[in-house]
Amino acid sequence: MTITELREASSGKFTVGFSDGSEMRLSLDAVADLSLYRGRELSNEEFSRLKALAELSSCKERALRIIGARPLSEKELFSKLVEKGEAAENAEACVEWLRKLHYLDDAQYASMIVRHYASKGYGLQKIRSELFRHGVPKTLWEEALEEMPETEDKVYELLCRKLGTNEPDRAELKKATDMLFRRGFSWDEIKSALSRLRIEGLD
Repeated sequence: MTITELREASSGKFTVGFSDGSEMRLSLDAVADLSLYRGRELSNEEFSRLKALAELSSCKERALRIIGARPLSEKELFSKLVEKGEAAENAEACVEWLRKLHYLDDAQYASMIVRHYASKGYGLQKIRSELFRHGVPKTLWEEALEEMPETEDKVYELLCRKLGTNEPDRAELKKATDMLFRRGFSWDEIKSALSRLRIEGLD
């Protein structure tokens, strides 16, 4: 295989054309390390190595675009890369690369999830399910959940907002408690809010 073209495509990126009509995009480092130039003959082994480097480079670019759009866990990023057609070994290498650069941090991501859903009025069980859904390792959950604020006032506030009356009937109370369950609050938390409601009533 012969290199027929070598041109700069963008800052730090080069397009390499080959005698079979194919092209690859490579970094400047790869071009320099492999001493690539127009007219150079490549063995099958060298061409295969070049192709692997190009695929890994492309995977890294895609990974950066993905995490630039929104934060992700390592598991989420790996899954997205594979879904986009990247080889599993390249996806794994990209995750490791970004972890070392501190662009991926599952512990920080877990804390962000806890703060986000707690601020939106969700309870412990719901937040645990979100940590699981986002692929955060369970070993990081407890430390992140230490950032959970006290829920007593939030549960009471949600209950009062849902009822909107000082004399709710049984059906209204059931709807309100079902809503709180769906938000991930425990029965003890809900019972405490109901007891407070009986004492204080609605404004």
